[in-house]
Amino acid sequence: MQQLSLMDDEEKPPGSPSGSVVEEQQRGMVRPRALSPRSESFLREFFPEATINDWNNWHWQLRNRIKDFSSLSRIIQLSAEEKAQLSSHSMPLSITPYYTSLLDRWNPDDPLRKTVVPVSEENNILPEEMVDPLGEHSNSPCDSLVHRYPDRVLFLVTDFCSTYCRYCTRSRLVGRRLDTFLWRERWERALSYIETHTEIRDVLISGGDPLTLSEEKLFWLLNRLRKIPHVEVIRIGTKAPVVLPQRITPVLTSMLKMFHPLWMSIHFTHPKELTPETIEACNQIADAGIPMLSQTVLLAGVNDNVEVLKRLFHGLLKIRVKPYHLYQCDPVPGTSHFRTPVEKGLEIVSSLQGFTSGFAVPNFVIDVPGGGGKIPLFPNRILGRDGNCLILNNFEEKQLRYPDITTPCKN
Repeated sequence: MQQLSLMDDEEKPPGSPSGSVVEEQQRGMVRPRALSPRSESFLREFFPEATINDWNNWHWQLRNRIKDFSSLSRIIQLSAEEKAQLSSHSMPLSITPYYTSLLDRWNPDDPLRKTVVPVSEENNILPEEMVDPLGEHSNSPCDSLVHRYPDRVLFLVTDFCSTYCRYCTRSRLVGRRLDTFLWRERWERALSYIETHTEIRDVLISGGDPLTLSEEKLFWLLNRLRKIPHVEVIRIGTKAPVVLPQRITPVLTSMLKMFHPLWMSIHFTHPKELTPETIEACNQIADAGIPMLSQTVLLAGVNDNVEVLKRLFHGLLKIRVKPYHLYQCDPVPGTSHFRTPVEKGLEIVSSLQGFTSGFAVPNFVIDVPGGGGKIPLFPNRILGRDGNCLILNNFEEKQLRYPDITTPCKN
């Protein structure tokens, strides 16, 4: 197998430092850790020039992302659909070496491979699909900020991700690297808005992936937000523990824990992602006192199966991540092959309720197009009413009666 050459530093991701790997390890940025057998085998075959310290360095992972047809074809055997789309895809291709190591090299139906490798179905654009399906632009009072709900805002601090999901809601924005050097100006405008709107108590930092930013930028931003008296809760939305677990270092978690209450929402897709590296990353986050919630998008042919999702949700609980939202896939252009009928999500939630722990069951949510916001959907457990009693359907499909008021039910 032809080896991949190491990239130089001609393209610096948002968090790139100037120091060497040794200097970063001395600073605590590279956490010494053993490689899983899978990672070590992949490293030796495709990056023989690299060391274990390189592999465990998140900056090295970013510099050596798989970003083109040539690099990807040396690692996996591409299908006809993948070959056709790789030469014409509109959204950037980017996969960390670590996450690439998780892909099945021979099977195009591998669930993780489907989520990050372009296929020709992306050219099928339906009339119902929208470039900005959630209406974020219309709810944006200034660059980088979305204020859709009364007491909280979405703060888009970067358009860069280490790995791009093919069903991304913000495919119109991510990977464009627009106005890279204007981040301070954009952030200042957003922070001024938050400061002057005292109803805002909750700030969700997202992007792109905010954990691709340097510790210095993250510290600056979190420190500024913590100085705003009415901001009670800060959340970080990220996929880094899943696609770039090397990013979770003692330096990062020590810094983040300075800004409690701080929460983290992590994008998980499939139980194959629960690797030793991701488990270690989540344990570090939890040990820093940061509660973690999972966000999962329901995807046809990837995770639209109750047993697959049950394994994922049970695995998440074991690493102290609460399954929070199961999303219906948004109608982004070229994603119809990922979307399931809404009934499928309701069926999965219904099959989980009662058959596993209640806190292992996420909310099934549709983010309504046009800026309508998130609407949770639930299996219909109310069958009707008999006088003062509700007729309910439980997880075993038994019809049961519940007195809805204080007067007795009729026999």
